[in-house]
Amino acid sequence: MRNFKNELLQKMAVFLNVIMVAVPFVASWYMYYDSVIVNPFYRKGNWVVIGIFLVLYASLGKLYDGFMVSLVRISEMVYSQCVAAFMTDGLMYMIIVLLARGLVNPLPILAVCICQMLLSALWSRTAHKWYFRMFPAKETAIVYDVRMGLEDLVSEYGLEKKFDIKKIIHINDCLENPQLLKDVETVFLSGVHSSERNVVLKYCVFHDIDVYVIPRIGDLLMSGAKKMHLFHLPILSVQRYSPSFVYLTFKRLMDIAISLVALVIASPVMLVTALAIKLTDGGPVFYTQDRLTKDGKIFKIHKFRSMRVDAEKDGVARLSTGDNDDRITPVGRFIRKVRIDELPQLLDILAGNLTLVGPRPERPEISAQYEEVMPEFALRLQAKAGLTGYRQVYGKYNTTPYDKLQMDLMYIANPSIVLDLQIILATIKILFMPESTEGIDKDKINALIEEKGVKIHKETVES
Repeated sequence: MRNFKNELLQKMAVFLNVIMVAVPFVASWYMYYDSVIVNPFYRKGNWVVIGIFLVLYASLGKLYDGFMVSLVRISEMVYSQCVAAFMTDGLMYMIIVLLARGLVNPLPILAVCICQMLLSALWSRTAHKWYFRMFPAKETAIVYDVRMGLEDLVSEYGLEKKFDIKKIIHINDCLENPQLLKDVETVFLSGVHSSERNVVLKYCVFHDIDVYVIPRIGDLLMSGAKKMHLFHLPILSVQRYSPSFVYLTFKRLMDIAISLVALVIASPVMLVTALAIKLTDGGPVFYTQDRLTKDGKIFKIHKFRSMRVDAEKDGVARLSTGDNDDRITPVGRFIRKVRIDELPQLLDILAGNLTLVGPRPERPEISAQYEEVMPEFALRLQAKAGLTGYRQVYGKYNTTPYDKLQMDLMYIANPSIVLDLQIILATIKILFMPESTEGIDKDKINALIEEKGVKIHKETVES
């Protein structure tokens, strides 16, 4: 009953947000755009247009986590809703242009965007305060084994209002005395082996305790298992990544279509970028590098050059340290922030060496270093590497190798065109989020990696 009430109130708050954001668009439609289309709509036609807006904004807002009042900071909610509203308004403007059979004045829709941003900020701040007055932080326990420090992440991501951490317990202590969890409402299981975790899971389910599980590699492999019945028993069948021919065909057609359209649209930006790089230091415009894709095949990836020509003159492969990396040129610093340096990879997609959505293509030297101490890292090579992907959207550049592998395996376990489209749309949200390209912090990443028993060669993280 507690969860039902919680969910119902959140859905009502989200409904209010969708209606609030729709009001400026509805006003612009009735006051201006309805009169400029070739065959003006009557009542039902107007409702259809408004309905399309509502569906688009609600879908994009959900995709971008813009309505997750309890788990997302106010600033991120506002950003997510603004991106969702901007994209929805853009799509609606294109629909209006088609209905009007010609270009129409974009100023009303721009005014709508500004109003929506203000309304999103107002709703996010109000909803955040309301939610945590209604639902105080849940008393929480962290049960850990090989992965420590989850309480620091709760603080780092501003979730203290959601989870009030009362206990931090090693799994051995929890197994000896499960009653340690008796008084908590939520449990995080961090890096706990499946056999031990299952004991805690059963206890929590019996006692109506919410559980959040940080998975291990085996869990992610199992997540893609096919359910079947054999010998009159429930069976889970786990196989290597082997999507259907139909999926691979549609995926390739989508790669070709989207990359061609993107190249046409981005061609002026690419031309200006090429000139800026050439005029800056006279060096080559493009930078090629060996990367790994499906089954360990090596291919040449193409990017706009963002570093000095002699960035790796000693031949040692190094990850970038972000803004602190003195090898990055002034032009390179800008094109990295807005992802323009990635645009030449559209040519790699057309050539078939890369796909739009897939595991991030790693450098062979760095991947080999990871695999020396974590052989499972090679599991991500089951699928063709992608320009964007689950890890690229939901992780960071400096996410630890173990967590990078986990996110890639989450994608590989459940391939689908719908998921690919969701990731493509979600990529738009992160384009201007600086933390997604945050560079390597040598001390921090080594500390995190050592929790997994994974030590990266020192040269990998040096600036």
